[in-house]
Parts: sequence; structure tokens; C-alpha cells
Amino acid sequence: MNTTAAFDEIADNLSFLDDWEDRYRYIIELGGSLAPLTDEEHSADNKVHGCASQVWLVTESEPGEEGTILTFRGDSDAMIVRGLVAIVLALYSGRTAADIVATDALPILDSIGLREHLSTQRSNGLSAMVSRLRADAQVAVQA
Repeated sequence: MNTTAAFDEIADNLSFLDDWEDRYRYIIELGGSLAPLTDEEHSADNKVHGCASQVWLVTESEPGEEGTILTFRGDSDAMIVRGLVAIVLALYSGRTAADIVATDALPILDSIGLREHLSTQRSNGLSAMVSRLRADAQVAVQA
């Protein structure tokens, strides 16, 4: 699977925790480490549709030797969802747009048991976040 060192560290840390209550606490802690978005970034343009909670994702791009590099930042009004944002950003942020398009996060997230331990609404929201980031990457590939 095509992952990043940041995501691999999260997956390793989750594997050391015995039960999902501890894992949820860890995921919430991950969300607490996200840099806050500005008031202007909490906009309708950055809002992810399909999430029960409010989620905002900001995409920034810069040219790289192997293609456009995308960096993502995000926020949510729900603590656990903010942690899910942190996990998805760890998987995708700092990679080339083409690499992001080629990486389906859902099987990777399933490999750590994440979606099976989320409510249907949260799982759908997680899928919406992944779709949004991959769509932004697809736009960058085509530019």
C-alpha cells in the first residue's frame, strides 16, 4: 500500500492500543494537533459535503520536480471527526497530485480497522473527505 511515514506512525500507534476506546482517545488527540484554520477558511468553498459534522478542507499546491505537490489543512466542529481529518491529511498531504489520485485511502483505512469501528454517518463522512481530496488532486493533475 502506498502510504506516508506520518500515516504509518499513526497506524503503528493505533496497533499498540488494545481497545477501541483507547484508539478513539488517540484519534481525538490527533485532531487536537491540527493547526487551526482562519475564519475565512471556514467557508462554504472549503466545506466538505456529505459529512454529518461540519468539515473544512483547504488545499494548497506548489510545483515539484515530479509534479504538483499538494498540502492539505483541515478542521471539524466535532472532536472525533477532527481526528479523522488528521488521519486523512497524514495519508495525503505533501504528496504529488498524481500520487494522491492513484492512492485510494479507503482500503488503507480499512486495513487499520478504522471504518468498521465508525458509525455509518462517520464512515460516509470519511469517504466524502477522501473523495474531496482526490478530486482536488485530479484537478491539479489536469492543470
